[in-house]
Amino acid sequence: MARAEQVLVLEPQHELKFRGPFTDVVTATLKLTNPTDRNVCFKVKTTAPRRYCVRPNSGVIDAGTSIVVSVMLQPFEYDPNEKSKHKFMVQSMLAPFDMTDMEGVWKEAKPEELMDSKLRCTFEMPLENDKTNEHTMLPKSSSASLDDGEVKKIMEECKRLQMEVQRLREENKQIRDDDGLRKRKVASVAASHSSTMVTSSMRDEGLSTRVLALCVLFFVIGVIIGKLAL
Repeated sequence: MARAEQVLVLEPQHELKFRGPFTDVVTATLKLTNPTDRNVCFKVKTTAPRRYCVRPNSGVIDAGTSIVVSVMLQPFEYDPNEKSKHKFMVQSMLAPFDMTDMEGVWKEAKPEELMDSKLRCTFEMPLENDKTNEHTMLPKSSSASLDDGEVKKIMEECKRLQMEVQRLREENKQIRDDDGLRKRKVASVAASHSSTMVTSSMRDEGLSTRVLALCVLFFVIGVIIGKLAL
């Protein structure tokens, strides 16, 4: 069954443009408008999750309202000959009237209830004339500077979370390695203990044999002495 037509209005509709230089965080905005009389749940997904930080990346848009999504591209080495293959998808569905758990709603959603729109990403470097014009422009307003500061804080938080995930992965690997080493030590101790028991058993058997031989020898000597006495 074909999916339902997207009810959200996207601005831009088909393309997210990121304008360099890309030595710092570059932000593009995506406006989502809900023109219906129902609340709409949405998610924003990307084919390159490690390269972007999206805020908010999911939520609910009330009927007749809009929301602005900030898509932040992390710094990278720009190659003008490399064509961007990154894509974004905005997935949505009408929110149930009795919704209490949004994650549960997504998990239980039927395919025919889901709507989606796709956008491609493009990277652009400013021309020399544009750079000159940027230097002659008036300083940014305090609100714009505040937005940039918030963007940097969000990016720093994303990096911190990525480092935390990496640290947890390394700790998990170390725990597995330690557990393997412990098992090998236990096996080695068990083998050593088994070898000790075998050696002890062999010693006991050798001692019993020598005692028996001595007893036989004493018996023979006793018989010989008895005959001589007669």
